[in-house]
Amino acid sequence: MAELATIARPYADALYKAAGSDATAWLPWLEELAAVVATPELKQFAADPNIADQQIIDLIVSVMKSPAAPACASFLNTLVENNRLLALAEIAKMYRNLVNERDGSSDAEIFSAFPIEGTELADLVTSLEKRFARKLNVQVRHDASLIGGVRVVVGDEVLDTSVKARLEQMKVVLTA
Repeated sequence: MAELATIARPYADALYKAAGSDATAWLPWLEELAAVVATPELKQFAADPNIADQQIIDLIVSVMKSPAAPACASFLNTLVENNRLLALAEIAKMYRNLVNERDGSSDAEIFSAFPIEGTELADLVTSLEKRFARKLNVQVRHDASLIGGVRVVVGDEVLDTSVKARLEQMKVVLTA
């Protein structure tokens, strides 16, 4: 994957610089574009040597729900012309990291055994932001295998307070 990251980095940097103060506003468009390009049908369509670049661009634009700024359309054109659509997921990831770095925030995934909503989620996010000392862009996912508690992933940091993790710790201690 290092090669893909090497390919993606200049594209993410260029798009970020082109976006300027609109970098956050362009993020949903870029993530939607990455999701559209990741579909197997589009990959197969784009890989066909008999399909012209403009046909690929037209198909992608017709599927997109978010409107694109003129620079975004130019960016898509550049990706298709240089056969870099497969790097789009990595480009979107790097672009998000650049936006987060500028904003002093991080993406966080909260895995919970039960649904978390409303004030309970707000309280959890507030305590996690204190714990990690930065603003968090939270995404909550349900994982019944945790039994109870939460598992929080922020970048390469993991905070696991789930019942499953505690049971596994007890198992290690008891079998040692």
